[in-house]
Amino acid sequence: MAEKIRVLVVDDSALIRRLLTDMLNSAPDIDVVGTAPDPFIARDKIKSLEPDVLTLDIEMPRMDGITFLRNLMRLRPMPVVMVSTLTEQGAEVTLEALELGAVDFVTKPKMDVSRALTDYVDELTAKVRAASVARVRRLASLNAPAPTHSSDAVIPRRPPQHLRTTDQIIAIGASTGGTEAIKTVLMAMPRDAPGIVIAQHIPPGFSTAFAERMNRVTPLNVKEAEDGDVVIPGHAYVAPGDWHLMLVRDGARYVCRLSQGEPVNRHRPSVDVLFRSVLQSAGINAVAALLTGMGADGAAGLLEMREAGLHTVAQDEQSSVVWGMPGEAVKRGAASEVAALDQVARHLLEAVWKQPRAMSR
Repeated sequence: MAEKIRVLVVDDSALIRRLLTDMLNSAPDIDVVGTAPDPFIARDKIKSLEPDVLTLDIEMPRMDGITFLRNLMRLRPMPVVMVSTLTEQGAEVTLEALELGAVDFVTKPKMDVSRALTDYVDELTAKVRAASVARVRRLASLNAPAPTHSSDAVIPRRPPQHLRTTDQIIAIGASTGGTEAIKTVLMAMPRDAPGIVIAQHIPPGFSTAFAERMNRVTPLNVKEAEDGDVVIPGHAYVAPGDWHLMLVRDGARYVCRLSQGEPVNRHRPSVDVLFRSVLQSAGINAVAALLTGMGADGAAGLLEMREAGLHTVAQDEQSSVVWGMPGEAVKRGAASEVAALDQVARHLLEAVWKQPRAMSR
């Protein structure tokens, strides 16, 4: 019998500690080996109990969760799932935690309807399982400055009409570890990159903060997608939490469409939905990348794209936090190529800017 995943729950609320403990212990493969009301007690229990995964509250007395996480990832990196409040401030701090090396996050559990609580248990246990096999890096490497490039550094200079057409689209999908992976890809994009549409598994509220953060730190204009947004070069559009993002053709333009259709692969937004819409609306004028994430969302959509002749990229196992989604895509033969995270932008640009020549033959 496989060993259970050992979890330490850190939260200043006794009620939340009990709730999380009961939820996690309900899974046959997870064992909560201890709890701690603050980071100082947590530090000692990490040494004595040697947990595989930590769940960490953000707002705690004596030392906040971000300060503790920063110290932990610098001195003793380990998989951490943040427990966050669903507020604007909570979203900002949670994104900072992911930047520091936390694997994923869940919102604070709500004790309302039993169905919602059941769904929460499924989400919590799935994220703890994913965290237990995630690749965690020391903070020093996570904080290395991202390179900045001009267009010339990633792709040979071509006549302006090839760089500025609105006929080309880049589609990106990700889940666990994806907020930082997407940042890496977008930071390597030139200001005149083709329009980019993004599906990242993220709850409502957090997607707004994520888009705003990407807008501040990348060369592109990044926004949370709104229904009817025209997709133009130099801009990236992030699917809002709890909404599918689809690309549609409107005359000579590409436009964002939002839908609250049924979740696909248990996700809304779903990467498969985005990829299929891009395939149907942009065809061979598009390229796509599937980045780190647990599960299989996006693998089927990426395969449809490759079978239709589009260039597709899957992030490699070495650079993925969790090689679930891209790994499934590779297994299905959906990736034209497999690339390290710091090379994904280059591969996408090289592929998308070859297409005007291919179409003119």
